Amino acid sequence: MPSIDLTGKVAVVTGSGRGLGLAYAHALAAHGASVVVNDVDEAVAEAAVKSITEAGGTAVAEVVPVGTTEAAEALVNRAVEEFGRLDILVTNAGILRDKVLWKMSDEDFDAVITTHLKGTFTCARAAAVRMREQGEGGTLILVGSPAGQRGNFGQTNYAAAKAGIAAFARTWSMELGRANITVNAIVPVAATAMTETIPAFAPYIEALRNGQAFPDFLRKGEGFGTPEDCAALVPFLASEAARGITGQAIGIGGDKVALWSHPQEIKTAYADGGWTPETLADAFPTSVGAELQSVGIPAPKFPEA
Repeated sequence: MPSIDLTGKVAVVTGSGRGLGLAYAHALAAHGASVVVNDVDEAVAEAAVKSITEAGGTAVAEVVPVGTTEAAEALVNRAVEEFGRLDILVTNAGILRDKVLWKMSDEDFDAVITTHLKGTFTCARAAAVRMREQGEGGTLILVGSPAGQRGNFGQTNYAAAKAGIAAFARTWSMELGRANITVNAIVPVAATAMTETIPAFAPYIEALRNGQAFPDFLRKGEGFGTPEDCAALVPFLASEAARGITGQAIGIGGDKVALWSHPQEIKTAYADGGWTPETLADAFPTSVGAELQSVGIPAPKFPEA
């Protein structure tokens, strides 16, 4: 079994004051990387740094709201000033402003797109510039979501941003391949402040707080566990063991790891000379329309009481 050793590597993890981001930062530090922790709350960021250093890791905090070019450059500059380089970027920062389409305001949409999508773009751009200058390769790990893969009710802004992030990974893996910079999207599923709002999961998350482990039907059947369960994927993708993996969307949660497929044509039909509305109406139901795809994140399958 290969050893995952990130000694000498430097990572920036956005939105790492708590939840999944904090778990990613801890996992990277535990495997030897020096970490720049990021949050918008100074007390939260400093508490995260303290928890990492008390566990034997190395970390500093950079308090800045992700989204702008200035914030991205501040994060990269902090890594270089403190540790001399940048090797790993994890774009985890995010917010929610859930509403159905007809109730979503411009402000709701823009806030989520700015943090998730533009924040991923600006941070990745700044990191790519630095990594290319260093000339030693690097790793971009972009945090996606099942909502971006399949859509989710009430999450126009979030689902669109996460779908864009998966497209970023595919595009940037091509653009940065010659610089030996790998780019992957991860699709975590875990008990967080976000998923706790889902009524079906809430009692199990409360039981977890009281010391009860998640049952197998959640950990295996649903691929649902703790943030720490998702964290292993990050140091792995940042390591030499994953140098040949790029442009992928990889899901993890509980006891499950999965590879998501890329969008692709699944059924085709042809008409000599092209299609008319009438010929489409005639042929569609028995040709490409025979395999219409489902949408939305499948509901959890709980055992019968």
